[in-house]
Formats: sequence, C-alpha cells, structure tokens
Amino acid sequence: MGILQTQDLTVRFGGHVAVNAVSCRFEPGTLTAIVGPNGAGKTTYFNLISGQLPASEGRVHLDGKELTALSASARTRAGLGRAFQLTNLFPHLTVLENIRLAVQATESGNHLRGLNLWSIWEDHSKLTQLAESILEQVAMVPQAQSVVASLPHGDQRKLEVALLMALRPSVYMFDEPTAGMSQDEAPVILDLIRQLKRDKSKTILLVEHKMDVVRELADRIIVLHNGQLVADGEPAEVMASAVVQEAYLGAKPKEIAS
Repeated sequence: MGILQTQDLTVRFGGHVAVNAVSCRFEPGTLTAIVGPNGAGKTTYFNLISGQLPASEGRVHLDGKELTALSASARTRAGLGRAFQLTNLFPHLTVLENIRLAVQATESGNHLRGLNLWSIWEDHSKLTQLAESILEQVAMVPQAQSVVASLPHGDQRKLEVALLMALRPSVYMFDEPTAGMSQDEAPVILDLIRQLKRDKSKTILLVEHKMDVVRELADRIIVLHNGQLVADGEPAEVMASAVVQEAYLGAKPKEIAS
C-alpha cells in the first residue's frame, strides 16, 4: 500500500536536537516535498526514515510494520527506495549490469530464485529482459553497454532512478535529485519523477531546495525548521506561510508556530 508513518521521530547529536519529534503520514498517490532552510533537518529526517541513522526516539512504520530497529538494507527490502545526493552505483560495471544486479536482488527477495548476484549472466535471460525494459523506460538503451564510470553526471543520476525502479519499492525517496546537474540534464530526472507519479500506488518523498521544482511536482509540502515540523499542507497554502517566507525570501515572521 505504501503508507509511511513517522511517530515522534527524533535524533540528538550531543546536546543538539537535529530532528525533534517529527510525526507525519505519507500516503500513496502523493508526492510530498520536504523543504526548509539549510540545517533544518531535511536530509537527517530522510536518513532516519531510510535507516542511515538510528533514531534517538520515535518510530518508523511502513504499511503497519515497524521498521525502527531494521538496518537500511532491511528497510529497502521492506519497500523503501532511497536515491542519494551522490550516486550510489557500481562504477566499473556497465549500465545494463547495474540494472541486472538490482533486478536479480529483487527477484531473489521475491523467492523466485536463489540469491547469487555474481552468477553467469547468460543463465538469466529473464533478468536481462527485465533490466532492458527498465532501461527502455528511462531512455538509456543506447548506454546499456557503457561502463558507469564513463557516463556524465546526468546519466548517472538517471541510472540511479532506474535502479530504484528495478527494486520496485512502494516508497520512493529523492534527496535533491537534480543537485549538481546542468540546466540541460535536470529536466530528464524531473520527467522520470513525473513518470513515477502516474503510478498512484506509490508514495514519493522529495527533499528539494529549488522552489520552482517543488511548485511543479509537489501535491503536498511539509516544512522543517530547526528540526521541527512547522508547516504541512497544500503547496499554495504552505508557500504563503510565514516560515517559508522567512526561509526563502528573508522576511522575518513574528513567530514560528510549533
């Protein structure tokens, strides 16, 4: 179903509370943008959800199953798919081999075959066909035999989205997906996210500081400020709020609601 919930999610680093008791529910068929000024806790909140950081307090649930004690890899198997600001690929393998590994891991998790990631490719024609179909969806068939390390940055980001698609998560998490990309490269990633939005069974979370991207893609915006959730609602409403005006336009709100 793809229903993701955090309950009082908190993390402390010494005396600093980076994320402070954030409770939120994310529904399928909705793209939620998570915004806020630098240091607001956006990426830290992502890290707590996906398991890169252990929570000091609070819980994470996906479809009613508690994930709080699970590792990042176990959360991926449970249905959380995370794309990072920096690409997380096998640089010395080809594009097709990267996707085929992700497909094989997914098929193994579904108990369709034993886990043997490095077995001979020729024995896995079904995996190859699945991988090629994903490359077709992201318009990377011409690069199938290219070594990942030789790809431009924009194509590596496209490939990372393709890897997420191969894992078939119920929740997609994108952390500044266009970071470091040129004006020519960025629209390709945004088109892929639009494509994913068409599947109303998927839940999508997006950390993004480019407000034009947020305005275009988001169905809902939540705002973090000093680690706290301070606004949550439809884009037009939230964009007009005092905390967003302060964070992005330099205006000084009278008071930030908690």
